[in-house]
Amino acid sequence: MVESDKLMNQSLTMDTEPPFHKIYRTLLDNKPMLEDLNIQTSTVEGCELPLIDISRLLKADNDDEMEKEKCKEEIARASQEWGFFQVVNHGISREILEKMRQEQVKLFRQPFDRKSKEDKFLKFSSGTYRWGTPTATCLSQMSWSEAFHIPMTDISANNGFTTFSSTMEQFGTTIANLAQKLAEILAEKLGQKSTFFKENCLPSTCYLRLNRYPPCEIPAEVFGLMPHTDSDFLTILHQDQVGGLQLVKDGKWFAVRPNPEALIINIGDLFQAWSSDVYKSVEHRVVTNPRVERFSTAYFFCPSYDTEIKSGCEPSVYKKFSFKEYREQVQKDVQLFGHKVGLPRFLV
Repeated sequence: MVESDKLMNQSLTMDTEPPFHKIYRTLLDNKPMLEDLNIQTSTVEGCELPLIDISRLLKADNDDEMEKEKCKEEIARASQEWGFFQVVNHGISREILEKMRQEQVKLFRQPFDRKSKEDKFLKFSSGTYRWGTPTATCLSQMSWSEAFHIPMTDISANNGFTTFSSTMEQFGTTIANLAQKLAEILAEKLGQKSTFFKENCLPSTCYLRLNRYPPCEIPAEVFGLMPHTDSDFLTILHQDQVGGLQLVKDGKWFAVRPNPEALIINIGDLFQAWSSDVYKSVEHRVVTNPRVERFSTAYFFCPSYDTEIKSGCEPSVYKKFSFKEYREQVQKDVQLFGHKVGLPRFLV
C-alpha cells in the first residue's frame, strides 16, 4: 500500500509539473562548468531589508504629522539607497495571505495539460499561464518556474475558483491602494504632487503574477528566475518562508531573509526613469531549492502602453518614451541577447 501511494504521488507530480527536462534537454545535457554560471548560493550573505511600519500612514485617527513625515522619509530613503524595502501593518490580514497561498497551491496542482492549454475550467485570459524561458539558449538564461499572469480586470468570481477569486479580490484591492499610496509618497518626495498615477495606473493596466518555483535537483546551475529588473513603476511581493529572493546591493548579491509579517516593495525601471535615477530599480533574481517548492504573489503597478514616461527632475537622465516603446525594446533585446538591457537604451 505504501508503494502504491508512492507511485500515485510520482504520477501526480509528473502530471502537474512543467516538462523542464523534456523541453530543455539540450541545455541540460550541455551544462557548462559550474564556475561559468555564477549561481553558487553558498557564498551569498543574508540581509534584512529596511523595515517600515506604514500604520503611521494608514491609520485614519493618526494626526501625528511628524510620524507621518518620518515614515515618508524612510520610504524615500530606502527607494534611493536599496530600491527595495519591506512594509508591515499594511492592511492585509495574515488570514488573507495564508488563504492566498492555499488557493494558489490548489491552482498549481492542476494537471499541466490543463494549465498549459488554459482549459475552460480555469477561465483565464489566453496567455495567462507561462513556464520556463522560451528564448533561453543556455542554462543561465533559463528560469525554473511557472506562473499565472492575471490582469486585475480578470479577477472575478466566475473563473471556476470562487473562493480563490474572492481571496484575490481582497488581496488585489488592498495591494492596489497601497501601490497608489506609495507612488504618491515617492512623487511627493520629488516635489511632484500630481495625479499622474491615479490617471495612468489603473486596474486595466496592472496585474497579479502567481509564482511557483518547483524543486530543482541542480540548484547551482539553474535560476528560479533569472537576474532582471522590473519594467513597471512598483512591484509589491508576498513570499512564503522558503526564501530564494536575492538582490544586488553595492555590487554584491544578498539573500533576502523572509519575514512572514511583511510585504516586499521594489522600485521598477519606470520609476527610476521618472525620477532621473533618484530612485533605483535594482537587479534581483530567485534561486532554486533542491527539495522544497516556493510560492510568491507579485502585484505589478503598470501604466497603459501609450503612457509617456518623462522625468520631472532636471537634468533629465532619460529621453521620453512610452511604456509600449519600452516593452517592445525589452522584447527585442531578449530575443537578440537572451537578456534584458533596459534603461540604458533610453539614456539622453
